[in-house]
Amino acid sequence: MKFLELKVPPLALFVVILLLSYWLANSFTLVSFSLPYHQLILLLGILVSGVIGLSAVWEFKKRKTTVNPIKVDSASLVVDSGIFGYSRNPMYLALFILLFCFGYYLQNLLSLSLSFLFVIYMNRFQILPEEQALESLFGAEYVDYKQKVRRWI
Repeated sequence: MKFLELKVPPLALFVVILLLSYWLANSFTLVSFSLPYHQLILLLGILVSGVIGLSAVWEFKKRKTTVNPIKVDSASLVVDSGIFGYSRNPMYLALFILLFCFGYYLQNLLSLSLSFLFVIYMNRFQILPEEQALESLFGAEYVDYKQKVRRWI
């Protein structure tokens, strides 16, 4: 399955899963549930993921390195400041939070489960190949960063 590594842009995967979540919630109502505050959870998810995602993009732009997750080889440095001091993948974390909160909002077990499939896919086909490329590019500097900062949170 190596052919999937760094091939699907994370934002495209996010949109596909978001649409699939909506379709599943409307098609498979037998796995629906009722939890409180679903609108508030969605709103908080949008706010939190927005802050995390935008601060990550801001940090990359400030340090003048690429935001493109498909072209890892064009990274010019290890960004370890700002939000990257807490998560090595804050942009992916932001997407996960949105998917999870959307699944919660839809009140559907299948929709909610897709957010965790996103994490599994990202770990295997996006993050691991990224980490290998960054280790090749930056060596010990990136290995040290990996030891200090967790992958997600």
